[in-house]
Amino acid sequence: MRITKKRYLQSFLIVTVVLAIVRLLFPSIANNRTAQTAVRQREAADSVGMRSDTAHAGQAVAVAQAGEAGNDTDKVVLEGTYLSKLAPSPLPSLRYPAGVSPFFKSDGSLRHTPIYSVPGYQRTFEDQQDVQLVSASKWGIQPVQNRDEAARRKSGLVFVGSNPYVYIDKLHSSIPYLVPRASILLQDIGRSYFDSLTMKGIPLHKIIVTSVLRSKDDVERLRGHNGNATQNSCHLYGTTFDVCYNRYKTVEPPGEQRRVVRNDTLKYILAEVLRDMREEKRCYVKYEVNQGCFHITVR
Repeated sequence: MRITKKRYLQSFLIVTVVLAIVRLLFPSIANNRTAQTAVRQREAADSVGMRSDTAHAGQAVAVAQAGEAGNDTDKVVLEGTYLSKLAPSPLPSLRYPAGVSPFFKSDGSLRHTPIYSVPGYQRTFEDQQDVQLVSASKWGIQPVQNRDEAARRKSGLVFVGSNPYVYIDKLHSSIPYLVPRASILLQDIGRSYFDSLTMKGIPLHKIIVTSVLRSKDDVERLRGHNGNATQNSCHLYGTTFDVCYNRYKTVEPPGEQRRVVRNDTLKYILAEVLRDMREEKRCYVKYEVNQGCFHITVR
């Protein structure tokens, strides 16, 4: 049956009149519904208020604890139950998903990381003599005149020899001694270099140390043919060593020959390790162009 406009309006009016009559005859229906709505609104408001009060209370406790700890970098003002400034939210978790390792793939093989190296050697490692000399004077020994005097003053020095991580080259103008702080730095560089080679899938190579502690006589002899040698050299203090970047000692078992790796590749990785050590404020590093080495002083 087709519903005309007139019939539709008539039906609407009849329904409206019936509902009005029912409400007049039974007013409790409307009152109960209004009361239930008001109750639900009050409950919702109370719930929001409780959550807000709890959050503000927790923030106030955190602020009070921060104030007791002496953290005055961000001053937070409490006004009633409100905070004029909220503490920063914690950093998101950096954990890998369950079953995922940053070191191994799903099949158990080693997860290799790419080689990035540094933007530029001279730009990255630009710690000049005056900067390194301050640290050498602070952490080092008093300079010695000759090797005989150095032999008598080894109480503040430790012997530095070839080990699983570092190879000491044949020394002509220095002796293999460093202050303990510098010796630890050298071992950490060698160990970190091994870790980086492994993570990048490169056969193991030792770094080669070409210069360590020098006496004043050694420095005078060097100045005759080495333009980089200065009279007040950092090597006098036992805090400084040179690591060459164009030669490396291959680690391989007897009778086994590892694949050949370009020196440039090994240099890229060594630069990454030294950059990280430098950014951690462990050392100063100068890139020596003519001498083919990294000039490193402990901090």
